This record gives sequence, structure tokens and C-alpha cells, in this order.
Amino acid sequence: MDAFLVSAGVVALGEIGDKTQLLAMMLAARYHRPGLICLGVLIATLANHALAGLAGQLVARLLDPDILQWALGISFLLMAGWLLIPDRLDEAPRPMRGLGVLTATITLFFLAEMGDKTQVATVALAARYDSLTAVVGGSTLGMMLANAPAVYFGARAADRLPARLIHGIAAALFAVLGGATLLHAAGWLGG
Repeated sequence: MDAFLVSAGVVALGEIGDKTQLLAMMLAARYHRPGLICLGVLIATLANHALAGLAGQLVARLLDPDILQWALGISFLLMAGWLLIPDRLDEAPRPMRGLGVLTATITLFFLAEMGDKTQVATVALAARYDSLTAVVGGSTLGMMLANAPAVYFGARAADRLPARLIHGIAAALFAVLGGATLLHAAGWLGG
């Protein structure tokens, strides 16, 4: 349950103001089909985060457990710093001729999520926790908690959220995870 809740919480907080959330709002403004856009975001996120989770588990199997603990602690601290850097969408998504709203959303969202903060977080969380299902389920729920309101309520609602504060909270959570992981790796904190 920890893996699910931690994954949902840090991904939901980390997604506020993220480029994929901005993309979701832009798709909603362009297509005016929030139900299909949310379904596309869900499908793309499940696929993307399942791959990220599998990558995280592979890393966990390949690295010595002691090295993994140090690497995870450092990666969580780096993620905390990365979350403090504002994200932006470099360009508006172009209409994808011949594709419906659902297919366009899945494609654009999946590609935008590649190498994104929340995908990297999912890799690290899957390496940290034993349950792939809990991490992928939690990170997907976190994405939907952040993106569904953005799709349905658009930029007006997102503009009212204190993105800096929310990113600060997410960064603090990653810093705590990183610190606790490093303390555990050093033998100063129990499992």
C-alpha cells in the first residue's frame, strides 16, 4: 500500500504545471471532448508507466542492493531539485490529420511523457518498491488526479493552483524519500 500511495502522491503533485498537464489542457481546448481526452491520457499513462516500471525493476535486479540504495537516494534528491524547475510546453501540439481525438491524445501524451519528470519518478519508485502493480497503479492514479481536472476545467482552474507551492511539496516529499533512502543505505535507518 505504501508503494501505491507514495507513487500516487508524488506523481500527482509533480504533475501540476508539468508539460504533460499543459498538453492535456491544450488538447481539451482544441478538441472539446474531455471524456475521450481523459481516456487517452489514461491509456497513454498506463502504457508509459508500465514500461517505466519495468525499467525500474530491471535496474533493481541489475544493481547490487547496496549500490541501488545509494543510487535511489541520490536520484530522489535530484528529482526533488528537478521539480523546482518550472516546466513549459515548447510548442502547441499540431493537429494529427486522420487520427481521431482518442488516438491523437494517446500518441501525443505517450510521446510527451517520455523522459518526463513523472516517468523518471516512476522508474525510481519501481526500483525502490517491490510491487510493479502498486507503483504503476499509483503513478497512473496520480497522473489522472492532476490531468482530469485540467482537461475538464482547463487553464482557468490550473492558473488558480499555487504551482510553486505544490512543486515545493512534491520536492520536499522526494527529498524526504531521498534522505531516508540514503540514511538506510548508510545503515543509520532501519528498513
